[in-house]
Amino acid sequence: MSPGVEIAVVVILLGTGLVNGLPVAGVAGAGWLRRLYGVPIADPDLLVLMRHRAALLGLLGAALVAAVFVPALRVPAMIAGLVSMLAFVGLARGAAGRKVRTTALVDVGLSGALAVALVLQLLAPSPLG
Repeated sequence: MSPGVEIAVVVILLGTGLVNGLPVAGVAGAGWLRRLYGVPIADPDLLVLMRHRAALLGLLGAALVAAVFVPALRVPAMIAGLVSMLAFVGLARGAAGRKVRTTALVDVGLSGALAVALVLQLLAPSPLG
């Protein structure tokens, strides 16, 4: 992989990983989730589900950032990122909330960038020859 392509892939992985990892703060509780999503979460069962969502997004973000340093993780991490973000975009279609719509738009942009990085990674010559 040429240095320019490597830099592009690394920047996309870092950016996508950091943005996907931001919601991990929601693991800390309802106050953080309210700041992140702009809605109160009073139901205890919903709170558990949203905290779990935050933990999973943190793991996804960590995997994308780890893929910067472990190239063998790149393709699986990118596929996981694409599946996660595009699933959210599909589920958010028609959502009335401004924060959900904004998050979906961000995910569309990040998905496009991650798809480019995935193609670049798959087209790169293998270091093994």
